[in-house]
Amino acid sequence: MINKTTVNTIQKKYENNEKITMLTSYDYSTAKYVDEAGVDMILVGDSLANVILGYDTTQKVSMEEMLVFVGAVARGANRALVVADMPFMSCTASIELAMLNVAKMIRAGASAVKVEGCSDYILEVIKLCTQVGIPVMAHLGFTPQYINAFGGYKVQGKTTSQTMQILDSAKKLQDAGAFAVVLEMVPMESSEYITKNISIPTIGIGAGPDCSGQVLVVDDLLGKFSDYVPTFVRKYADLKSIITKSVSDYCNDVKSGNFPSVGESFKLSDEEKNKLNNGAVRC
Repeated sequence: MINKTTVNTIQKKYENNEKITMLTSYDYSTAKYVDEAGVDMILVGDSLANVILGYDTTQKVSMEEMLVFVGAVARGANRALVVADMPFMSCTASIELAMLNVAKMIRAGASAVKVEGCSDYILEVIKLCTQVGIPVMAHLGFTPQYINAFGGYKVQGKTTSQTMQILDSAKKLQDAGAFAVVLEMVPMESSEYITKNISIPTIGIGAGPDCSGQVLVVDDLLGKFSDYVPTFVRKYADLKSIITKSVSDYCNDVKSGNFPSVGESFKLSDEEKNKLNNGAVRC
């Protein structure tokens, strides 16, 4: 019997002061491995826009594209809580469209959704989702979908007044029903203060060690995505080097005739081989 992680599981970990683990994943096999390794939550992040689809911003990924990856991850994750990122403008055109898009994510296999920002509109969406039993994770600090407003990748909460603004937003999101809040690119002292002054878990990414938990992009952690690597990432592997060497070795083996070997090929039975060699079968 698999003990499925739920928002109640996350809340209990938070209440027991247990650190919460979260990683992104975008495909079935990676989700399966991450799940088996014991991560608490898997985020199907809109960062797949950059990491998987090669877009220059997360704003360019569509609902239709996100749904494909949410379904794949959900089929691979048997235990972890799957959280689906709501892509750019999927929750801000109208309340009706927002709820329809959230419902699509849940039908695709997600158990919760994540939204960026703290506008009155977002707060209303969170309230409605909570009322119909859909858990929502919030996201403050640097929010990639607002990159044009921020003027680039910039640390948020660098002053006391900015920290208090983020805290005020976190409290509003908490009151609206969010079960956790991601803090991205926030000074560690600021994220510690925010974490201590709300009653839901904070999940940090570039926000220091005092958040309730941490999240990283799995391709960054594994050293697979190398277009750019944020300074807050710790690489636990170097898959780029492993992949390029493996592919290079494969190409060399094909060119030299070393691949495939006899053992890696199918063979006729002796009877059929004799027929073929004796010309018994004519074309």
